[in-house]
Amino acid sequence: MTKFELHLDITQTDITVIDSLKNQCQLSTNQIKQAVTKGALWLSRGKYTKRLRRVKKTLKLHDSLHFYYDEKVLNQVPMPAHLIADLNDYSIWYKPYGMLSQGSKWSDHCTIARWAETQLQPQRSAFIVHRLDRAASGLIIIAHSKKSAQAFSKIFEQHQIEKTYHIIVHGDHSSHQQPEKITQDIDDKSACSYFKLIEYNQECNLSLIEVKIETGRKHQIRKHAASINMPVVGDRLHGKADEQYLDTLNLQLCAVKLEFSSPISDEKQSFELTSELKPNLAQIIEQLSQ
Repeated sequence: MTKFELHLDITQTDITVIDSLKNQCQLSTNQIKQAVTKGALWLSRGKYTKRLRRVKKTLKLHDSLHFYYDEKVLNQVPMPAHLIADLNDYSIWYKPYGMLSQGSKWSDHCTIARWAETQLQPQRSAFIVHRLDRAASGLIIIAHSKKSAQAFSKIFEQHQIEKTYHIIVHGDHSSHQQPEKITQDIDDKSACSYFKLIEYNQECNLSLIEVKIETGRKHQIRKHAASINMPVVGDRLHGKADEQYLDTLNLQLCAVKLEFSSPISDEKQSFELTSELKPNLAQIIEQLSQ
């Protein structure tokens, strides 16, 4: 698989983006255009560097192009996300397992933000205001203007959005205090989660748990579940080292509900996934038995 990066200073004004890149690599015009569409090209102008998708954009002296070509990354196909609600200034989506919240310098075509930009009608810019791990699924808010993004970022920082998660874990949570408060530090930072049992299957020793968090540390729910010896099913990073899962088994961690007062309209908003999109204990038992 071909992988390389180019950094080109523009020294003439009569050269196109395509010609600038073709002069420095062996890719065809079509390959370059596809890579640019998927987010592999960046333009530096003055103090700013941003992703560039328009190959016909007029270049200026002292511009710099940064082209990050990774055939393996560019060949990836985005998972389809589901639109839950379109509120014009922002939208609510179901992000599936495997879809990224944020892109890299190599591309952004497999991210929820880019999916929203290309799928919404009318088309709008998309801004990430919070994240879900690649392996997690569930509800995510996408802002469609800088003003909206700033407003949502502020209420996230002030913990004015209540997020509810469902997880399926190994073990019997019914013997624990309900709800159970877990305060183990994560990466030397304070963290707090509340676990509450929804359903327990004794035969398979699996628990379906509702989780609410006061902090948002990286992999917080997964690490807190592992800390009480009840790792999330499908957690290949923080789970049991000897647990072997089929490749088709997704991490059983899903953001199922969001509640907040809209920073745009002040309306009380509540969004919850349908049962078909939530972790299902019976389905996981069937998968694990295969």
